[in-house]
Parts: sequence; structure tokens; C-alpha cells
Amino acid sequence: MNPKIKIIEGDITALEVDAIVNAANPSLMGGGGVDWAIHNAAGPELKEACRPLRGCHTGDAKITAGFQLKAKYVIHTVGPVWNNGTQAEEVLLASAYRRSLEVAVEKGVQSIAFPSISTGAYRFPFDLATRIALNTMETFLKENESISQIIFVAFGQKDYEQMQRVARNL
Repeated sequence: MNPKIKIIEGDITALEVDAIVNAANPSLMGGGGVDWAIHNAAGPELKEACRPLRGCHTGDAKITAGFQLKAKYVIHTVGPVWNNGTQAEEVLLASAYRRSLEVAVEKGVQSIAFPSISTGAYRFPFDLATRIALNTMETFLKENESISQIIFVAFGQKDYEQMQRVARNL
């Protein structure tokens, strides 16, 4: 694995990085899981900043300020809902990670933290999602040197151990 990619267990909202990625829903108006945690930690200004963005398509990403977060920016991306792999979910998930990184580079972001996108309420199989995420990060870093650190944040010890196992088997 590229040494610029690090897997940690922790609270993405507490990280001191240039940008954190929000696994958002298409409305960008807040939801459950990590989306709720990021909106809650950033404060009500985040929701107001999302309103004029008029939502986000699956596989795309948009950026706002981080407001009360330690991160300067929040990059909102929408991952696919898992439908047994019949709706191009793998392609869309890779796009969500890639577009987040592209938006980050456009803003001069050097350090970025990602949650596991689509693996909660959207039911994407965790190991497959982790493999897609890490492969997309690796490929992006080969093509673009401006990002100095990508942190893949596991929510809980079980997810951390699974991410580490998948990373070892890439």
C-alpha cells in the first residue's frame, strides 16, 4: 500500500486534516451515520452551505467549508445503494472516491480523511467497498502527487481490523 495512505480507527470529525469526506445522501441536507456526525460537529452553518449546492449525484462530490470542524473543508460525496451489483455500484463507488480526491486537489487540499462510503445504510459489502476505496486511492496517487496524506477512517475496532485485512490482501 502507498505510504501516503493510512488506515486508522477513530472519529473522522475530530481529525486535523485539510478536508474530511462526508458519505452524504443526494440531498446533502444531513442524514444518519457519518453524515449526521459531520453535520452535528460542523454546526448548523454546514446545512446552510449545502442548501445552494442543490444536492449531489451518486458518484460525484461537492465541497463546503468545515465550519466548526478542525478540517478546513468538507467534501460531500454520494455513494451508491447496493443492489446486488446490478446497477454499476462498483463503478459509482470508485467514482465517489475519485471525484472527492479531484475536488480536493482543485482546492489545494494536501491531507484528506475518508470514511467507508456506502457500507452502512447503503449496504455495500464491506470488503468489496474497502478494496475499491484503496485501489482508487492508490491509482489516484500514482497520477497526482499533490495529496500528501489520505487517512481511511474506520468506525470501530471491527471495521479497522477488516480494513487492515483487506489492505494486506491487495
